[in-house]
Amino acid sequence: MRKPALRRSAGESGDQVASPCVSVCAMDAAGAFCTGCFRTLDEIALWSVLDADAKRAVLATLPQRRKRAGPPGSR
Repeated sequence: MRKPALRRSAGESGDQVASPCVSVCAMDAAGAFCTGCFRTLDEIALWSVLDADAKRAVLATLPQRRKRAGPPGSR
């Protein structure tokens, strides 16, 4: 029996994980995260040297940050 293939997001293959950057580079009022991609400054700065697992760990935190930040007009 064949194992099902893992689904990858656009721009992701093997050990390459696409950046969540959406070219809206502005920090929130508290300076905690970017209001475009929701990464911290450290996560943005280190992205190019993180391995695929570390990148996926960062990506896993983004939906919760986006939810806590609220609608775009409230940031």
